[in-house]
Amino acid sequence: MNVEDLQLTPRPHSAELLSWAADAGREPVSERAVGTVLTLLELAGARMHDGFPELSSGLVQELLYERIHLYVQPADDESPLAYGAAVRLLVDHQRAARRLNAKRQQRLHEEAEWQGELLAGLLRRPHLVTWPRLYALLLRADGVDSTDLAAVRGRLDAFRELPEEQRIEVFTALDGLDQPEGVEGWEPGVLLGIGMATDGARLLLERQLMERSYRNLAGLTALGHPMPEELAGDYPAFEAAVQAEALRLCGEWTVPGLPELLLTDYQDLAPEPGAAEVDGYLLQRGLVDLPLPEGDWTFPGDE
Repeated sequence: MNVEDLQLTPRPHSAELLSWAADAGREPVSERAVGTVLTLLELAGARMHDGFPELSSGLVQELLYERIHLYVQPADDESPLAYGAAVRLLVDHQRAARRLNAKRQQRLHEEAEWQGELLAGLLRRPHLVTWPRLYALLLRADGVDSTDLAAVRGRLDAFRELPEEQRIEVFTALDGLDQPEGVEGWEPGVLLGIGMATDGARLLLERQLMERSYRNLAGLTALGHPMPEELAGDYPAFEAAVQAEALRLCGEWTVPGLPELLLTDYQDLAPEPGAAEVDGYLLQRGLVDLPLPEGDWTFPGDE
């Protein structure tokens, strides 16, 4: 399978934008933040012009308030405010390219600054975290070399040996999250929500990658050329390639390889509940009035 033929992988013009910023005497912005912002804007369906996504108020809010906290765990040496700064850099680049007037530039600047500050708070909320973000915090707190997959596996193996209660205590000790309620704040519904958010975030990313592939390959059909084999008949291979690319991106934004490990070898540490598990939780707590299905509906913290 030729993944390049599928045109799944985003190619953000990060270097070009940062070079323009340096020439313009702008304050440096994290390259990682710039690449993430450009990638997520493109995948969100932003109109592209000369390789750069065009901004709107709706896209700025969707990016900074609804999307980035699903995927990104800033590195220890990276300010969460870097993502709002990256959006403002793109705003100024659009203005320099005469695709924005001064009034619109100012409006988007203000929105990006405000939403960027909100994002810094969202990234610290335990109930908004996802499994890859949570374990990225854990690995960094323990000083694990995130480039060494064997070391990452070793820490996850050690964490697996801990009783459930001690794992929760480890989560409550993470400095990257605000935890006013301590251990009590990590009740079963929070853990269930983390799994649901993780699953939903990955599925959303996969759908956006599929749409990107179809969008970029539409010209082949118009010219009478055949689509790649994965789209013409071997659809499972296409789905597998999409999932692999989604996991790669999620790893790029947290710890490389970590999201795939949590989805495969360490599912017990990062459960993603299905409909039955969600229904069981709601039924057990009397939130819906239906017969409780057969099975073991004990959740962490219930013992």
